[in-house]
Amino acid sequence: MASSSSFDDAFVKVWFDEGAKESGDNFYDEWHKLASAQHQEPSHYALHTLKKLYPNSTVTMSADSRVNLLNYPKAVKVPVKAAPLITNMFFVALSRSSPVPGLVVDSVELGTFHVSWGTHDFLLYLVKVPQGAFGSYSIYQYLIHDGPEINIRNLLVEVGVWSNALHGEIWVFTGSYWEKSAALWTEAQKANWADVILKDKFKTAFRKDIYGFFESEQLYKDLAIPWKRGIIMHGPPGNGKTISIKALIKECDARGLNPLYVKTFTGWLGEETAMSMVFEKARQNAPCVLILEDLDSLINNGNRSFFLNQIDGLEGNDGLLVIGTTNHLDQLDPGLSSRPSRFDRKFLFDDPDYDERILYGRFWQNKLSTNEEVDLPDKLLDDIATLTDGFSFAYLKEAFVSSLVLYAGLEGNKPSFESVIKEQIETLRKELNKFALRAPGQRVKQSTSKPPTPGATSSPVSLRDFIHRPVGGMSQADVKGLMDDLSATSRSPAEDYLRRSFVAHAPARARDLEAQKWEVACEKFKRDVEALSSFGPDGPHYVVAPVGSSNAEETKGNAMMPGAL
Repeated sequence: MASSSSFDDAFVKVWFDEGAKESGDNFYDEWHKLASAQHQEPSHYALHTLKKLYPNSTVTMSADSRVNLLNYPKAVKVPVKAAPLITNMFFVALSRSSPVPGLVVDSVELGTFHVSWGTHDFLLYLVKVPQGAFGSYSIYQYLIHDGPEINIRNLLVEVGVWSNALHGEIWVFTGSYWEKSAALWTEAQKANWADVILKDKFKTAFRKDIYGFFESEQLYKDLAIPWKRGIIMHGPPGNGKTISIKALIKECDARGLNPLYVKTFTGWLGEETAMSMVFEKARQNAPCVLILEDLDSLINNGNRSFFLNQIDGLEGNDGLLVIGTTNHLDQLDPGLSSRPSRFDRKFLFDDPDYDERILYGRFWQNKLSTNEEVDLPDKLLDDIATLTDGFSFAYLKEAFVSSLVLYAGLEGNKPSFESVIKEQIETLRKELNKFALRAPGQRVKQSTSKPPTPGATSSPVSLRDFIHRPVGGMSQADVKGLMDDLSATSRSPAEDYLRRSFVAHAPARARDLEAQKWEVACEKFKRDVEALSSFGPDGPHYVVAPVGSSNAEETKGNAMMPGAL
């Protein structure tokens, strides 16, 4: 009795033999005979075989994935019936919300197709050829045409141009290669500038700076200066940088400015090669917008010099607008953050002030205007804006979303929405206070709110006064004001020394404060201050909020005199 494997081999042999006899095409036989690792370059042998089969036709070869004819929608492709067609099936999982859980997709590994494009006809042989180790391979396309080679070349140019264009996609660099992301494009379409809750003056200035650059090419040329620009979006997390980037991607795409988005420079190619690929793509697509999100994590000591050379445009960066974002402007190299012609403008996306918190409340008021259960009057918006002083937009959003979810889940005799959201704000405030002491550049400060209570005045407290003032004579706001300021970017070597000393002990200080041991934290901080030998005549001054005031002003400090240490 014959084995099943012998039967299968016989079946395959008969099937392919019959196909070859019917078509008079023995390409499969030749391929099967000599492509099973018997030759170093089977692709060359395939080309040689086809030239023998079609001696009076033009025969070409291409392994460039950018000219994949099967993906090109403007050419008609029909499989040759008599020729073998080998496909590899694989499963693609879909989202749970999809009507079907997944699909089985066929990938052609060997096939022959009739191709029609315009007034020209071609024969396409497609084969999958192993390349090197680790299971890598290339798809080779062999085009046969009864006409001059220029017709094949023109077809491949059309396919390449279409393949390089964006079709509801965004170019994204992932560290080693560029890829088209339909997911990012789809996500960006949900963003609108109307949903970016920032002051109109700020949004107008930001957008004008971007689109004014692209409209000013002639002005740059008239002034004989390079037509390039850089912008940094900075500020604490959760305050609109990401949604602004999405709105920017959407608007730039609609204007044909080809936004390019960089995830990382880290990959197997190395960071310098990755940077070269990024800027080469940007120059090729100019005028365009190059987006570098989390700039402080992308640039490090190892790649800094190479990045500066690229952004300085030694090869020419005409028409290139580079937008970088960071939560830590103070951690950026001064060569990036402080030097014009690299990043010319900086836009601060800060914690919202009272007016912006009112704007955000009105955004939700409009969204809930048809909800009969949720009452959100102007008086409650005023209370929310006051209670959320120091909240980021992300924390504001969480206050509304968590309150609405909680309120919707309540049954029976529901409390008022006002009591629910105020309770949620109190919970978030406690969470926020746990992180009151942050790393440099992430200072938690009180935003400008309503005018301070009449009679409340700010008193300047110098570090020298702080050393000699007894703990009982200091308010907790005084101490935290000094601590927060020294966690921010310092302005002199002496302050920097003190800042680094303070930051090194910040976790312990935070634990002391969290445990209500603020006097212990105060004494430890005083010892840090005493480590400095002397100050200027008056010492650096810091304006801090008086006890009971909701308005802690921005730091106003005089730099220490040079050589104070």
